[in-house]
Amino acid sequence: MEFDISEISSLIKQEISRYRSQIDVARVGKVLEVGDGIARIYGLDSAMVGEMLDFESGVVGEVFNLEEESVGAVVYGDFAKIIEGSPVRSTNKVLSVPVGEALLGRVVDALCEPIDGGGPIETHQRRLVEFPAPGIADREPVRTPLQTGLKSVDSMIPIGRGQRELIIGDRKTGKTAIALDAIINQKGQNVICIYVAIGQKESTVAEVVSTLREHGAMDHTIVVSAAASYSAAMQFIAPYAGTAVAEYFMYEKGADTLCVYDDLSKHAIAYRELSLLLRRPPGREAYPGDIFYLHSRLLERSTKLNEVQGGGSLTALPIVETLEGQVSAYIPTNIISITDGQIYLQRDLFLAGVRPAIDVGISVSRVGGDAQRPAMKKVAPKLRLDLAAFREMQDFARLGTELDESAQRQLDLGYRMVEVLKQKQFAPLSLGEQVVSILAGSAGCLDDISVSKVGHFIDEMIEWFKLEAPEYIDRINEQGQLDDTLRQEIIDAIDAFKMIFKFSYGT
Repeated sequence: MEFDISEISSLIKQEISRYRSQIDVARVGKVLEVGDGIARIYGLDSAMVGEMLDFESGVVGEVFNLEEESVGAVVYGDFAKIIEGSPVRSTNKVLSVPVGEALLGRVVDALCEPIDGGGPIETHQRRLVEFPAPGIADREPVRTPLQTGLKSVDSMIPIGRGQRELIIGDRKTGKTAIALDAIINQKGQNVICIYVAIGQKESTVAEVVSTLREHGAMDHTIVVSAAASYSAAMQFIAPYAGTAVAEYFMYEKGADTLCVYDDLSKHAIAYRELSLLLRRPPGREAYPGDIFYLHSRLLERSTKLNEVQGGGSLTALPIVETLEGQVSAYIPTNIISITDGQIYLQRDLFLAGVRPAIDVGISVSRVGGDAQRPAMKKVAPKLRLDLAAFREMQDFARLGTELDESAQRQLDLGYRMVEVLKQKQFAPLSLGEQVVSILAGSAGCLDDISVSKVGHFIDEMIEWFKLEAPEYIDRINEQGQLDDTLRQEIIDAIDAFKMIFKFSYGT
């Protein structure tokens, strides 16, 4: 076989011209010790706080502590794969997670990797986990209501799109139920919801996902789970990752989003564990001194953007668990001071069957009526004050003191309004249904119905309105208004139904 030497030389010349010599320069350190989700590394003198690290086993970490002789890092993933003495490369990058519409309806971990068995998530965009909160010039006042579907919340403690409303109370008082009702009620409202489970049992997270699927809410929801079986590092980063996912929809799509952090008490405990393992000095209740900054930099990212920035919003519903009602403990007071109000759930009310068990005395929304529809403002202008006064009078009446006629009348009205505001779990109501229910109580239509039958009366009345007079509910839902004429027509319709109810069930 003959070779054409000129042809061979031209091929060699082409290959030489294509050759580019590139030196792979990387800063490499060595693992000194590893365990419990943290690693101590020697040799990364120029590492920066927050910088991502690549371990030999493919696990990622983040620089947390800069010390004289070593670097303290947290490990995101299985730290058992890391061997002492193995090399660590610094990346000169900060942590980011994949974001996009592909995450909708999925359950992901704190690094936004799927854990629901539904296959890989294909998305080409990423966002930084830690991102600066928008400045004052980029924001606008919170005025658009975020309807939760709960009568007691939407009437007395209204939440606006872009607000941060804390849900606080003892264990097993219905905190998560309020947040899930709010998520379910966003169906068809063009609000993207992110539910972040921090330190929950995996069975509890599975139950939440099942509930959302059952009510058709997973189509607009993303669940970020850092369950109790996950490391403290994954529990620590989960709420920031969930916020990054929400920010994609807020900044890139101009959408309204709702973030539920369930719960920040466990988040603080996870951060305390990391800090103590890294030998940071403990402070009050053994929490490190920067624990306030931990939550403030998370919750300050919630906002209502102005039109120039796209007009999107991020509403935060952080959940905090108290011990024996101690609202004045360190973590609760921190988060109360960061948020725009709180919904306080009281164990005594919960056990007495008042659900949602909201204590209207110390629950407050600092946005208030600005984020409330005019129809609701008209039927419940003094409802919160009246119920707070009712609770005080109820305590007074328990002493056996005789009450005058007006006080007794106020007490009777209070008992009936408490029954009106009771609501079944995972059964959010539209604005029209809520307005009609509260109007029945505030207008005195229930005065001749016994307290024990008020709840049944309200349920039957709403069903009757939906069948026989849906135009009233539809008008309130569409217009958000309640003029005097419409108000009187609804009262007349309630009286008409009352005749039917009395005939069927008595008083």
